[in-house]
Amino acid sequence: MGGIHPCDSKFARECPIEVLPLPNTAYVSMAQHLGAPAKPVVNVGDYVKVGQVIAEPGGFISAFVHSPVSGTVKSIGPRADLAGNSVTHIEITVQDDEWADGIDLSKDLVTDIPYTREEILDKIKACGVVGLGGATFPTHVKLNPAPGKVAECLIINCAECEPFLTSDYRIMLERTKEIIVGVAIMQKALNGCRCVIGIEENKPEAIDAMAAAVAQLGFPDIEVKTLKKKYPQGGEKQLIDAVMHRQVRSGCLPIDEGAVVQNVATALAVYEAVQKNKPLITNTLTVTGDSIPANRQHNYLFRIGTPLSFIIEYSGGVPQTTAKIISGGPMMGKAVANIDAATVKGSSSVLYLSRKATLRDEPGQCIRCGRCADACPMGLEPFLLLRLCKAADMPQLEENAVQDCIECGCCMYSCPSALPLLDYIRQGKGQVMGIIKSRNIKK
Repeated sequence: MGGIHPCDSKFARECPIEVLPLPNTAYVSMAQHLGAPAKPVVNVGDYVKVGQVIAEPGGFISAFVHSPVSGTVKSIGPRADLAGNSVTHIEITVQDDEWADGIDLSKDLVTDIPYTREEILDKIKACGVVGLGGATFPTHVKLNPAPGKVAECLIINCAECEPFLTSDYRIMLERTKEIIVGVAIMQKALNGCRCVIGIEENKPEAIDAMAAAVAQLGFPDIEVKTLKKKYPQGGEKQLIDAVMHRQVRSGCLPIDEGAVVQNVATALAVYEAVQKNKPLITNTLTVTGDSIPANRQHNYLFRIGTPLSFIIEYSGGVPQTTAKIISGGPMMGKAVANIDAATVKGSSSVLYLSRKATLRDEPGQCIRCGRCADACPMGLEPFLLLRLCKAADMPQLEENAVQDCIECGCCMYSCPSALPLLDYIRQGKGQVMGIIKSRNIKK
């Protein structure tokens, strides 16, 4: 249902993952996961090691935060994040690279999973693992469905349908077996349900590598499935439809249809947490875009808390033809408001876009063509939502399920009149979600 077919622009797909050097200073955000911000448990002047807990969860939906570097805590306080919002950060002056005890830094593959379901969930929670597909929802919560909810299928999102991004593709080629073991661990945490690894058809090398690893490791209940190339194929509800042929109803969650969806990078983080006792302090991001030459495209393994300016300088600086820097993909990523901000657990790219790629045509009048509705993967009517947003008709916006919008941008991409559909719908959605939240609190 719905979707569009933008140009792949996977310029960095052949670039092996490089280890990014350590910065002089790391800035670790307390709000790099969905839910309540973490609470610092260190003080200014403390010496911390790599992998040491520096903040604890601030609520049920929250996550531990660990030091990505070793050194001295210089400050704890507000600092602008990538979007320009003021968020509490722990500033650490990097002195060396001393790791906390108990973390296995060897490259030896560990395939045996002797842990119980509860021990797996405890390890994942203790290591601060969150979903790395965009939402950064705490993984231990997602793998522990509420009473009465049963996971029938674990779906691993390997679609990476956003143009330009290639970090997931590279880990599928370079960390294949670790990913498969991570998938098996999550499968065990969900009491051994069926598992499907979904990969878009434009990644045949990854499909072959993952299927071969599943066969070699001998996990019979894990299936590698080829998906059609379409954006946003990697959306939770779109994957559930493609794999299970079930639609998640408005107001419901994937688990209501028996599904749990996890990103491929999350599977790798789970492997490292459970088998290596390594907290989520590293991730892979792509440095790419249409304004930089081929020899400056990169995939980096970075430490969380590394300033974006450090990555930009290390990779050659901002290209002269760049009009906008995006964190994430061109469809759902956010414009970077502050290049001195630091990377977080869910950082996936530094994307340089030229003026040509960012220019918008002058908006015209809606011609009632219905292309936005055809493209909407959620079955919404963006042309109607636009009109309701302009009229500030909140009851009708809720009635027409504006809260179900996943902000994928398919409507704007497909509109021949260049209407700023998503701009208005995002604002309207935010207001409606606020009304729903306040209504639930009163109950």
